[in-house]
Amino acid sequence: MRTFLVVLDNSSECLNAMRFAAMRASNTGGAVEILAVIPPEEFNHWIGVGAIMREEARERIEAHFEVFAKWMRDKHAIEPKLVIREGEVVPEILAQVREDPDIGVLVLGAGSDNPIITQLTRAASTLPVPMTIVPGEMSKERLAEVT
Repeated sequence: MRTFLVVLDNSSECLNAMRFAAMRASNTGGAVEILAVIPPEEFNHWIGVGAIMREEARERIEAHFEVFAKWMRDKHAIEPKLVIREGEVVPEILAQVREDPDIGVLVLGAGSDNPIITQLTRAASTLPVPMTIVPGEMSKERLAEVT
């Protein structure tokens, strides 16, 4: 089974990447894995404060994930898997793609200024899977047509 890996963040284009991955997985018998990365700069505090902030970040991610997961379950009969990693975003995305043999496609949402896409495009020739970039402004109807 091919797994579509989507990066969860707070960008508006993330929504279209989620939609694309869910629709594509549903139409092809695939699965969806959602990756959230907690950047290290969020925890450069005293040990106790950093631990509390890390736990709060995980709780925010899990709540955000549940919104997408419910939609995927209800609309597409897809049960997504959540993976949370800590570190720099792009290296963690690359590590997840390389470490998980079930991942078949990396799905990213494109916005007007997305440094993640720029960095991953530079690394595309070394990726073990194809990368799909979904325009953030693409309509739901058009997404349905292309998936």
